[in-house]
Amino acid sequence: MQMEQLYQEIILDHHRNPHHQGLRVPFDAQVHHVNPTCGDEITLRITLDGEGLGAIVVDISYDGIGCSISSASTSVMTDLVIGKDLASAFDLLSEFSTMVGSRGRIAGNEDVLGDGIAFAGVSRFPARVKCALLGWMAFKDAAAQVASGAVVTDPAWGGTESIENYSAGKASQ
Repeated sequence: MQMEQLYQEIILDHHRNPHHQGLRVPFDAQVHHVNPTCGDEITLRITLDGEGLGAIVVDISYDGIGCSISSASTSVMTDLVIGKDLASAFDLLSEFSTMVGSRGRIAGNEDVLGDGIAFAGVSRFPARVKCALLGWMAFKDAAAQVASGAVVTDPAWGGTESIENYSAGKASQ
């Protein structure tokens, strides 16, 4: 089996059997991101334990619609990031972003990215890079919201509320 075929199988497996999918409560922040070029959407929730870059990513849950690349990339991201501190998670984000944005010049480090290495081929298709980064950018945004004490915006609800009140309200539903 050639590497490119193996990578395609990894992406299809994560797309068909996504890890950590389904929105869960409680959570510390929720974000909704849309890729305007293709219409892929994701709502992502994050739960952290601790503060600053040493905070541990306890949980990431998500729901969305999109192509196999965006859904598989988000699934891989959750496997890589949950259980890590934010500094390590941001290092993974940087490594993944560099690889998929390299236009094929950087193969990526399999020891660091695990199944994420399967997206190295995406870098040759600039229109698909945003698909691969959608979940990762949502994670970054959610982590930044927790760090800044920002408010939650829920498109279904149409309003904003402090994270503590929103999360408590969702937990009681």
